[in-house]
Amino acid sequence: MIKAIAVDDEPLALDIIETFCSQFDFIQFEKGFTKTGTAFKYLEKNDVDLLFLDINMPAISGIDFYRSLQYKPLLIFTTSYSEYALESYELNAVDYLLKPFTIGRFDKAVNKAYERYNLVHNATVTEQQKYLMLKADYGVVKVILPDILFVEGLDNYLKIHFQNQTQMVVRLTMKALMEKLPSREFIRVHRSYIVPINRVESYRQKIVTIGGEEIPVSRNYEMDLKNALGDNT
Repeated sequence: MIKAIAVDDEPLALDIIETFCSQFDFIQFEKGFTKTGTAFKYLEKNDVDLLFLDINMPAISGIDFYRSLQYKPLLIFTTSYSEYALESYELNAVDYLLKPFTIGRFDKAVNKAYERYNLVHNATVTEQQKYLMLKADYGVVKVILPDILFVEGLDNYLKIHFQNQTQMVVRLTMKALMEKLPSREFIRVHRSYIVPINRVESYRQKIVTIGGEEIPVSRNYEMDLKNALGDNT
C-alpha cells in the first residue's frame, strides 16, 4: 500500500486528488496540505511513499520544497504551468500532471508510481533472494539479510548492525520492517530491537546476547522469543 500526501495551496485541488486516490486500492491518501511548512513538519515525523506537489506555492516553490526534504518520497507534480517540466525530470519525478487533469491521466501517473514503488520495495523474500532494498537518506540501499546482527529503532529511522560492516541507517519504522522480513528468521524482542533468531548466542534475565552485544527483551515479546528458541519453560 502506497501512503500518499498532497501539497497544494488550493483546497479544491486537494479534494480532487483525495477523491481520485480513493479510486485505487493500492493508494492510501493520508493528508492534504495548503502550506509547505506544515507539510514539511509532517514529513519529518511520518513515512510517506508518494507526494503530489503543486509547483506554484506561496512561501516556497514546490521544486525548492522538494529539494529541501531530507528523505524524498516518489514525486508527482500537479501544476497549471508546463514550463517547469525540465526541472521535474531533473528531480526524477514520476510524472507531471497539468491541471485540470482527468481521472484517466491520473490513472497513468499513479500506476507509474506504483511500478517504481514495487521496484524499490520487496514485499517478500524468497530463499534465493536474501536481501531487501530499503530507503536511506540519499536513495535506496541493498541490505543482505544473513549479514544482519540486529536492528535498533531510532524514532522514524532504523540503525542496522552488521557483522564486520559499518552500521547502516535507513528511513523505516520497526513495524514496516517486520512486515518485510521473513517471520521465521527474524523476531522483535523489544519496541526498539529486532534480532535474527539464528544469531542469538544466549538468553537469560531478559537479555539476548548477539555478537557480544546485550539486547534487552521486553515482557511483551518474551513469550514469542521463548517459542522461537524452543524454550517452553
